[in-house]
Amino acid sequence: MDTGGEEESLLKKFYIPSYILLPDRNDDGVPEAVPECPVLVFINSKSGGQLGGDLLLTYRSLLNENQVFDLGEKAPDEVLRSIYMNLEKRKSDGDEFAADIQGRLRIIVAGGDGTASWLLGVVCDLKLSHPPPIATVPLGTGNNLPFAFGWGKKNPGTDRQSVVSFMKQVIKAKEMKIDNWHILMRMRAPKQGTCDPIAPLELPHSLHAFHRVSPTDELNVEGSHTFRGGFWNYFSMGMDAQVSYAFHSERKLHPEKFKNQLANQSTYAKLGCTQGWFCASLFHPSSRNIAHLAEVSIMRSHNEWEKLDIPPSIRSIVCLNLPSFSGGLNPWGTPHSRKRHERKLTPPFVDDGLIEVVGFRDAWHGLVLLAPNGHGTRLAQAHRIRFEFHKGAADHTFMRIDGEPWKQPLPVDDDTVVVEISHLGQVNMLATRDCRAKSIHDPSMPSHHEDEDEDNNEIEDSVGDEWRKFGAADTFKIPDGVDISHLS
Repeated sequence: MDTGGEEESLLKKFYIPSYILLPDRNDDGVPEAVPECPVLVFINSKSGGQLGGDLLLTYRSLLNENQVFDLGEKAPDEVLRSIYMNLEKRKSDGDEFAADIQGRLRIIVAGGDGTASWLLGVVCDLKLSHPPPIATVPLGTGNNLPFAFGWGKKNPGTDRQSVVSFMKQVIKAKEMKIDNWHILMRMRAPKQGTCDPIAPLELPHSLHAFHRVSPTDELNVEGSHTFRGGFWNYFSMGMDAQVSYAFHSERKLHPEKFKNQLANQSTYAKLGCTQGWFCASLFHPSSRNIAHLAEVSIMRSHNEWEKLDIPPSIRSIVCLNLPSFSGGLNPWGTPHSRKRHERKLTPPFVDDGLIEVVGFRDAWHGLVLLAPNGHGTRLAQAHRIRFEFHKGAADHTFMRIDGEPWKQPLPVDDDTVVVEISHLGQVNMLATRDCRAKSIHDPSMPSHHEDEDEDNNEIEDSVGDEWRKFGAADTFKIPDGVDISHLS
């Protein structure tokens, strides 16, 4: 069997000639047939230890090296803007091949959740008429975005066979729209000091779009600092973000210790203990619990705000768009039909314009996610949510967007810091047949009744043996070598 010939035939389906990618190239050597699935590949060579660099070399050996980009060398906005300008120019010159390439173009991004979010943000900002759908290669620690769309959560192989196998999935993957969420943060300009968002040692990729608006922006308010950004998976605040911040800060200071996904997850879990996430009732000041930190309001319809009552014991709150958090867990679950009727709750669709708001008391509470039908404390589903922070509770809190955390100063005078999240359009993802994200518009979606909660409240206070076999929950997992008796 001529496997080499089969592979060559397959790779032609992805290959993009250089004249499409480089404005100064002529169109000599144009293939007779338009590739079925032309791809641009973006790889964070610093992700996954050595894996990112190895993956970069393999993709460049399989495809035109001009269609494979190292994010450590070139920013995706610069790359995509140049390529699309060239495509438009070629199309205006009557190049039908270029037009077909643009219509079929797909993107592969390899990195952590922050890297994937960075690409999604760039594609959104470019406001393309037909934005290319994106497939995500899991190279990070949590890999929530790839897991939600069926691409897995374990770091992939970087050899030729593994990459070809992944590309076969890309060509079969279906397009799926997901909601895009806008986040706005506003605070009064302080008389002294600053309330600016502070990132861990350097600004994470997914927060590059989280920037101060210009004086001419309609969101700008005189006498205030206003920042804006976006996310696709989740915004979280409280102790889970504090643990994540400790992990990212440690990784920035000692990158040599973080070259293996398993070791990273173990370190993450140990930090959960040292930060007090498992012993929150003993070490975490109640003044930092969500209800004490902020007044929370939601908008269920499109024009009326209502106060959201947060239980006083909640130390972490997650505003979730996808059914994948902390390494693939689903904090919302699927509400039982009775709860759907009484509390007007729905399953977690990724394209329904609603964000799920879930609370956790501590890491022990989070372990219920590892049991069948486990879920956190469901607080609300909303089109918009607003947090208002006032002076007095604490001088800072921790926040996280799609896996990227920062330490956020809170008011020191009589100022108010406001964080508001609202729906802002949709983006295109690529999903495999193992996709866990569900679309409200997909009639082929399996029945949700199979995964419904038991019709009682016991699930929040009990954890079965299943969690002991589940290794993906970095935030809630108890690390090996920790004596549980000393955590109670």
